[in-house]
Amino acid sequence: MDALTNWMAQAEELLYHPFALPLLLVLVGGVVTLWTGFVQVRRFPFAVRHTFAGIFHPSGEGKGTISSFQALSTALAATVGNGNIAGVATAILIGGPGAVFWMWITAIAGMATKYAEAVLGVHFRVTRETGEMAAGPMYYIVRGVPHARTARALAVLFAVFGAATALFGTGNMVQSNAIARTFVEAARSTAGIDPPLWVPGIVVTVVVGLILLGGIRRIAAVAARLVPSMIVVYLAAAIVYIVLNANQIPTIFLQILSGAFTPLAAVGGVAGASVAQVVAAGISRGVLSNEAGLGSGPIAHGIAKVKHPCEQGVVSIFEVFTDTIVVCSMTAFVIISSGLWTEAGYQGASADLTAAAFGTTIPYAELLVAACSFLFGLSTLLGWAYYGEKCIEFLIGSHVITPYRAVFTAFVLIGSVAEVRLAFAVGTLFNGFMAFPNLIGVLFLVGTVRRLTREYFYGESGSGEQAPN
Repeated sequence: MDALTNWMAQAEELLYHPFALPLLLVLVGGVVTLWTGFVQVRRFPFAVRHTFAGIFHPSGEGKGTISSFQALSTALAATVGNGNIAGVATAILIGGPGAVFWMWITAIAGMATKYAEAVLGVHFRVTRETGEMAAGPMYYIVRGVPHARTARALAVLFAVFGAATALFGTGNMVQSNAIARTFVEAARSTAGIDPPLWVPGIVVTVVVGLILLGGIRRIAAVAARLVPSMIVVYLAAAIVYIVLNANQIPTIFLQILSGAFTPLAAVGGVAGASVAQVVAAGISRGVLSNEAGLGSGPIAHGIAKVKHPCEQGVVSIFEVFTDTIVVCSMTAFVIISSGLWTEAGYQGASADLTAAAFGTTIPYAELLVAACSFLFGLSTLLGWAYYGEKCIEFLIGSHVITPYRAVFTAFVLIGSVAEVRLAFAVGTLFNGFMAFPNLIGVLFLVGTVRRLTREYFYGESGSGEQAPN
C-alpha cells in the first residue's frame, strides 16, 4: 500500500508540475477572459445580483429540469465540500502558506473557465430517452467540436475519467475520508474516545444511499436547503476565529505572498518543499475545491431553467468566488494562524487539522467542524453521484443508473477507511485526467462562448431586448 501511495503521489506531482496542467488551466482561463472581455471582473456585480435574485424566484424561468438556484446549489454542493476543509489543510501541509496564493490564482482564472463551461453546458444540452435533460462536456464536445473523431474521443475520455473521479476520487472517497477523520478528531478531543473510522463511514453511507434513491430532483432539493445554511454556519465560525485573532491578519498575508515564490523551508514537522511543489499543491487543491476547468459543474448548470445560457454562466462565476476566495481563504487563515500545520503530529492529517486549528481558539469547535465536514461532504457526495451518473449514462445508457448508484454508495464506505495521502492522490489525479479533454473542448468552443456573451450582454442577437447591466 505504501508503494502504491508513493507512486500515486509521484504521478500527481508530475501532472501538477507548473508547466503541465497548471499552465493549461491558466492559459485556458486567460483565453476565455480575453475573448469574453474580462467577464468575471466586469460582470461580477451583475453575477452577485442575478444569483441572489434566484433565491427569491426559486421556480426558475425557461426550459430546464431544475431552477437556476437549484443548479447553483447542486454545483456548490459538489464544490463547497471537504476540499474547503481537508483540501486546504493538505495544500498547506505540502506547500506551506504560499500554496494559498496559487489557489487564488486558480480561482481568478477559473471564474472565467467555469463561466464558459456553464454557458456551453446550457447551449449544447440534450434530452435523453428518459425525458430528462443531460448536459456537460461530453455533450458540448460532441455537438460543438467540428472534428467528429476528435470530438468523440475527447468526450469518451472525459466521461470515463468523470465516472472514475465520481467513484474513486474527490467526488466520493476523499469526502467520506474527511468526514470520518473529523468525526474521530471531535470524539477524541471532546469525549476522550477513539472510534474506528468505519463507524462514521457507515452512517454517511446509509444517508447517501437513501437520498440517491430519489434522483436529481431530490438531490437538487436537498442541496438547495443544505448548501446555504452549511456555508453560513461554517463562515460564522471562521469569522469568530478571525475576529479573535485579527492581529495576525497582516502576518498571515505576508506569509502567503512571500511563500508563493520561495521554497518552503523545513520547520517543525514540515519537510520543506520546492517552489514547484508549492505551486502544484495550491493549484491541485484549488481545482479539487472549485472544480473550475474539470468540466463537472456544467453537468448541473447545464440543466437549469434559464432563458439564455449566459444567465447560468454568471451564476457559475459567483460559485467559484464563494468556494475559493471566501470559504477556502477563511479555512487557510484559521490553519495558518493556529500554527498546528508545522507540528509533526499533524503531517498526515487533512480535515482533522482544520478541526484542531479551530479548537485552538473556539471551545468545542471540533464538534462544529465535524458537523460541517459531514454536511459539506454529504452535499459533495450527492452532487458527484449525479455527475458520475451522467458520465456513465453517456457511455453506456440510462439502464445502468441504478447499479451505478449502488456501486457509488459502496465506495463511500471504502473511502472512509482509506489512507489520507492515497485518497487525495487518487482524487487529484482523476481531476487532472478529467480536465485535459474538457479544457481542449473549451478552447475549441471559445468562439461560441464569445458570441453568446456578446449576444446576451451587448444585445447583438437582433432581438431588440435590453441587455443586462
